[in-house]
Amino acid sequence: MLTRREWIGITSGVAGALALDPRLIRALQHSQLMQRAIPSTGEMLPVVGLGSSATFSRVARSEDQAALREVMSTMVEGGASVFDTAPSYGASEQVAGDIANELGVASQIFWATKVNVAGRGGGSADPQAAREQIHASFQKFQVPKIDLIQVHNLADVPTQLGILKELKQEGHVRYIGVTTTSSGRYEDLAAVMRNEPIDFIGVDYAVDNRDAEESILPLAAERKIGVLVYVPFGRTRLWQRIGDREVPEWASEFDAATWAQFFIKYLLGHPAVTVVTPSTSQAKHMLDNIGGGIGRLPSDEMRQRMAELVDALPEAPSRQRG
Repeated sequence: MLTRREWIGITSGVAGALALDPRLIRALQHSQLMQRAIPSTGEMLPVVGLGSSATFSRVARSEDQAALREVMSTMVEGGASVFDTAPSYGASEQVAGDIANELGVASQIFWATKVNVAGRGGGSADPQAAREQIHASFQKFQVPKIDLIQVHNLADVPTQLGILKELKQEGHVRYIGVTTTSSGRYEDLAAVMRNEPIDFIGVDYAVDNRDAEESILPLAAERKIGVLVYVPFGRTRLWQRIGDREVPEWASEFDAATWAQFFIKYLLGHPAVTVVTPSTSQAKHMLDNIGGGIGRLPSDEMRQRMAELVDALPEAPSRQRG
């Protein structure tokens, strides 16, 4: 695990590469990530975590996983804890579990994974297969309890959420929930939120993908359900849209020195959001993302200005971020 001196060295060393404001570097070195409560219990979580699809998953399949070790070290040393993954993300569960245990930080991580063994064509899930998939996640993380398991993409909710409710009752899982990455299924998601005792939902949400604001986020606040935000950069979409443009000067009013922080702070500006979980395979990007959870957040009026700026951007040459 990184020492405090190494952490300060990283924050200083990447300053030039990220064009970070010196004030942010000082904040990263001396401040903590803001935290928000899990609505169902009041337990506090750091508002920025780490996702493990996309580039994290691709690197996890490679022989050289040193970069992921640096990412997870930076995550924990930077004060983040939520690690979001799924059995369908290739080797992400296994590699993350191995790294966390090698670093001795497994107990400091809020492990969030998923279950999805629905049959072909969205048919019924095999309960035994679902239990085996969940058991495999325990083995990969090497922890006695998993903090959160969600039914992935609303797959056979009656069967799989039923299993999760049993596991929670038995004390094996601390929190349960459901996810969807499709706004076309928001009616189904809302029905589960109204009728089931879930702790979390997971949805795609970005400054240029605001469908969740219409009904899902208000319902989450009403029902006291936590919200994990996935793909806050629209995978590569937002990077393509901004191209080589500079962050607007007025972003300093809410302490955003980079586009990553701009995008993350827009999401955290919504009070229903609990944790934003961008995926990355680079420590410097993990550090940058953490900066999105430090300092001031934009007001409602400022968030509208942020959305209008992004909506007005033309398409730009591709710019990958991972």
